[in-house]
Amino acid sequence: MIQEFQWAESMNCAVTVCDKEGVILYMNAPARELYRKHGDLIGTNLLGCHSERSRGIIRHMLDTGESNSYTIRKQGLRKMIYQTPWRKDGEVAGIVEISMIIPEELPHYDRG
Repeated sequence: MIQEFQWAESMNCAVTVCDKEGVILYMNAPARELYRKHGDLIGTNLLGCHSERSRGIIRHMLDTGESNSYTIRKQGLRKMIYQTPWRKDGEVAGIVEISMIIPEELPHYDRG
């Protein structure tokens, strides 16, 4: 396991980290469990398992440093997906994806 991602190992959500070329560097325990039927994905390129539309979004995040978020329903569970570039020495070095199960009704608060 890459030491710099140790913080994510015990999180109660799936965390996947890739480099700037889309090669998966790290998956925490929930992410490995989520994709276990595909085998060990570390070292593989995630661009190969995404649609052209998704690849475009990934390339855009890597080029611009912008984040992407959305919700999905998968196997009866509602999930929030948050994808954001991570940086090394101030430069975009890849993307972190956090996938978390969220309740059907999610409270919203306006603060300010």
